[in-house]
This record gives sequence, structure tokens and C-alpha cells, in this order.
Amino acid sequence: MKIPGFVDLQVNGLLEIDFSAADLTEEKFIFACEKLLAMGTAAFLPTVITSSPEVYEKNIPLIVKTMRRPEFMGRILGIHLEGPFISSEPGAVGAHNPQYVKKPDVEFLRQLVKLAEGNIKLLTIAAESEGAEELTQAAVKKGITVSLGHQMAQGKELSALAAAGAKTLTHLGNGMPNMVHRHNNTIWSALAEDRLSAMIITDGHHLPPALIKTIIKVKGVHNVIITSDASALAGCPPGRYNSMGNSVVIEESGLLHNPEKGCMVGSSATIFKCANYVASLNIVKPEDIAQMAFYNPLRLISIPVDFVKSKGNVEYDAQASQFKIC
Repeated sequence: MKIPGFVDLQVNGLLEIDFSAADLTEEKFIFACEKLLAMGTAAFLPTVITSSPEVYEKNIPLIVKTMRRPEFMGRILGIHLEGPFISSEPGAVGAHNPQYVKKPDVEFLRQLVKLAEGNIKLLTIAAESEGAEELTQAAVKKGITVSLGHQMAQGKELSALAAAGAKTLTHLGNGMPNMVHRHNNTIWSALAEDRLSAMIITDGHHLPPALIKTIIKVKGVHNVIITSDASALAGCPPGRYNSMGNSVVIEESGLLHNPEKGCMVGSSATIFKCANYVASLNIVKPEDIAQMAFYNPLRLISIPVDFVKSKGNVEYDAQASQFKIC
């Protein structure tokens, strides 16, 4: 079985280059994209997290300009805005700066769409935020896929947003407090909402195998999207780094964490590694992994398969029980 590579809908950076950093340059972004696309990624959405107006005004046009370069046509598929319309609650806000979190604002979304020249493909918002339904409807009219994440929402709010046009869940099982009610919580409610597919980070650290298996069993292979949520330290070797104001460590296992705070600080993996981690669990067939990490992401953001112009291929090696770049 051979595919052009994997499609990652959530890439925050690579090799110490942060796509949401104030010092991002066109040269840095091009370098990161070239390296990522040589690592088994066929195409991706660069992700800009909750940021200051100045960062949006600088980085979004920079990304759009780069995606129009001939070598990135059919490879950089658009932009994922993860925020700013998320929860500011501790745990739910994750690594996002709560200072820049905004309530759903259709006019501000319009400004972001204008900056992106219509190239926003995915928007993550919190379902419980006041005005989230109106924002979702406005985004859908502009051809943007709405995902629900970094939230405290439960069944009623998730169902209301699904009815308004939301399609999926951003990194289900993450972007939420560590301690929640054992029954009434976002994970159970999200699993029960059949209209929402689920994006999951399968780097071997963000979700335990039992939860990965459960999400796939409940949602079904055709409604799960594997993503890396790669941080700016993705692709870096084990060691100590400074990231987003944190002194962090990448362990030999790939775990990226802040030992002092006792928490993870994003993913150090690419989607190629995430796909192979799922393969190592032996819970689904290789064709199912290709479905979740190539076909489903494209379908979610309404991109035809033949639009992807990968120069390489990824093939499943049955003897090694993993995918390889060929």
C-alpha cells in the first residue's frame, strides 16, 4: 500500500521555528516547510495559535505568500487558526496566552479572513463561548471548517455547535483540565456527539493507547483524523530547550515537557511518527491509518485528493510493521 504521504491539519512549527512567533520570517517559514515536507508529510495546514493582533497581521500574510510559491502548491493547503475564540480557563487554554483570547467576534473573523485572502481552512473555537453559534455559521458561510477545542463544553453546547455547522473536535482528550467530573466532561460528551469527528494527537504521549482505541471504536475509522500538533521543537533531538517562555526537555522517548511544572509543552513528533505510533499499537489495519492520516484530513477541509502534489511517497512495510518514506 502506497500513498503520497500524510496530511497534517495542525502544525505549529518545526526545528525551533514557531509559526506564531513575532520574529517569524519568510526565510524561516520556507526552511521549516521544506524540512517538514521531506519527513513523510504530503501536505499540511500551518497553525497560528491565539496571538496578538500584530502577530496575525504579520504572520498570516507571510504564510499566504509562501503557500503560493510553485514548490508549495498542493502542499501548504491553507491555514488553521487555533484560537483566538477559545476558553481562557486554566487547563482549557493550554499553552495559549489568555491575554489574547477573545469572545467570538464575527467582525474580527472577517478581518482574519481578509488577512488570509480567504485561505483559512480550519478554525478552532470553544463551543461554550457566548456567540459561538453565530461565529460558526459565519465561518461555514466563508468555507471554513469549524472545529471545537480548548474548551469546557459538554453535551448541550457541543450539540448546538454541531447543529450550527461545526464538523470536528481539535485534539480530543487534550486542551482541557487534568481533573474533570468522571461522567459529565468534554471527552464523554464529544464521544457521544455523532455529528462531530475527532482529531487526535497520536505521538505516544498525549493520549494513552486505551483512549486512542476507544475514540477510533466509537467514532469509526472514517471519522477520526490523526494529527501531530507539532510544536516549534518538533524534529529536534533530545535535550533541554527554551520554548514559549518555558525551560523544557525532550526526552529520548520524544516526550516534550516542563519538569518543573510537571506538564507537556506540545508535541515533538511529525505526523509520520504519529502514524507509525498507531501502527505499533496493532489496533487497526495499515489501510485504516492511511484513511485517518491522509484521506480523512483532506475530506474534512474539502480538498480533493488529486490536489495534493507530493513529490514522494509513503509505503507500509509489512515486515517492519511500520510506514517508510520511499
